[in-house]
Amino acid sequence: MLKQVITEACNKRKCLVDFSNSAIYLLNRRFHGGQVVSSPSRSFFGVEDFLDDDNSRPYTYKKEKKSKNPQKHVSFKNRTNAYMEPFCLDVFISKRFVSASVTHRVTCKQVAVAGTNSKDIKAVLKSRSDIPACLAVGRFLAERAKEADVYTCTYTPRDGDKFEGKIRAVVQSLIDNGIDVKVYLD
Repeated sequence: MLKQVITEACNKRKCLVDFSNSAIYLLNRRFHGGQVVSSPSRSFFGVEDFLDDDNSRPYTYKKEKKSKNPQKHVSFKNRTNAYMEPFCLDVFISKRFVSASVTHRVTCKQVAVAGTNSKDIKAVLKSRSDIPACLAVGRFLAERAKEADVYTCTYTPRDGDKFEGKIRAVVQSLIDNGIDVKVYLD
């Protein structure tokens, strides 16, 4: 009896009934340019649910980046480098001032900081961004690092920075004042 009622209702409304899977399929039709064009079924948001490569999630979710080589081996040096050389030097030079800091790589805490904007260095210098200012920043940073029992650190220049001029003056001043700096140039 129920099958007959559903079949008659579907014949009037243009829908298909599949009793083997207990499903009712509606035929959506719209009128466009004088022709009847059937539209695909839409999801709740009005966007078709296409699936990604492994057919696990709809494309609307954010995909994680897949590595080119998922079996890539991470070397022992890359895994332990932050613990073997725990302190790194960061130097920032702008047109107006110079600042440098020694940071612990594992805990991300700054051990020593020096810059030409600080009161003790600002009073001594004529200019805050020339080579003598860089030498003074290196000297003060070395003193503060020694107070924190840091005698070695590593330095890797930022992208686009060259190891010359003011940056080299800060690193050389650190070396001259007793801090062993290992410079990694790519």
